[in-house]
Amino acid sequence: MATLAHGGLPASIPADILAELKETATKLCSPGKGFLAADESAGPWLRAGHAEAAKIPDTIENRAAYRSMCFSAPGLSEFVSGVILHAETLVQSDASGKRMVDIINEKGMIAGIKVDKAYNKKGMWGTEVGPLGHPEVATLGLDDLQQRCAEAYKQGARFAKWRNVLQLDPAKGLPSDLAIADTTHTLARYASICQSERLVPIVEPEIVPNGDHDIYYCAKMTEKVLAAQFKALADHHVYLEGCLLKPNMVKCGINGPRVDPETVATLTVQALLRTVPPALPGIFFLSGETALDEDNEEAASINLNTMNAMFKGKMPWHLSFSYGKALQKTAIVTWLGLQQNVEAAQKALVARSHANRDAVMGEYKAGSCASVGTDGNVKQAAGPY
Repeated sequence: MATLAHGGLPASIPADILAELKETATKLCSPGKGFLAADESAGPWLRAGHAEAAKIPDTIENRAAYRSMCFSAPGLSEFVSGVILHAETLVQSDASGKRMVDIINEKGMIAGIKVDKAYNKKGMWGTEVGPLGHPEVATLGLDDLQQRCAEAYKQGARFAKWRNVLQLDPAKGLPSDLAIADTTHTLARYASICQSERLVPIVEPEIVPNGDHDIYYCAKMTEKVLAAQFKALADHHVYLEGCLLKPNMVKCGINGPRVDPETVATLTVQALLRTVPPALPGIFFLSGETALDEDNEEAASINLNTMNAMFKGKMPWHLSFSYGKALQKTAIVTWLGLQQNVEAAQKALVARSHANRDAVMGEYKAGSCASVGTDGNVKQAAGPY
């Protein structure tokens, strides 16, 4: 039977599922809070782009030790509403035998799960090679997604994330219409499957910043992709009040002409206002790669703060963060795999999370949160995700 919540959605979608999805999404969009993205397939230190951190042995024991340290950090839940986990972590326990999901829940946060199976770099037949060094790609994992979502819910997950990657190259016309169509259809199909199993989907059409394009080309393609994405979500009957978006910020290419945070903020929010319906409760940015001479933690906080400060009261959604490296880099470099560094590393993680809470409120003061900065920066490992 149709209810007010259904609106134009099929009446066959159970009303109790809509209610649960909306409740979870609302909690995830709690004022000032964002996501800790801890869903790397390997040790997060391999994605940190730091010379010393990359030497930490990537073992299941080290991954468990690091992640349990993060999840149990005192005060983290004041700034983080949800934690995105890898499938390994969802069923993992800490050294004392306590489940990671229970640590997260007891701290007042919500556990989520990355459900895409990444992509084959061989790419889609007939597409151009982009700045990542491979053709345009299609993300894998739809075939058994229904069963995996149902199992993730049983294990304690209440939301999910799926990432599709798009590359920019003005000379080659990337992303192609084919890649955009594949990305938006796949993400919409994923979102509808998640919702059928009571998981709030985070839709992530990531336009990577690799390349030498200017910010205006990124703005053009971001608007094109997001417009197609919400058309696809509507086609697949996705309940927007129980759905979240994880987009890229509109930025210049890593090797492109630099711009100030005000330009990033203006073009990003403008793209969102033109394409994202107000029914969607929250937008949680990925931080994206930065040049080696940039402090990615600080840049991500400043960009988010500039958006919320410049457009306060003018946006219909919760505009927040879903950062991995941009929350954890200083914490990782502080920890370096040593037990005696745990307390200091937890303080570093909470400090950057607090900084991003301030950025969500438009109150962050640049330079007020200590970070490792560009010291030790190296090109990050390309494989683990």
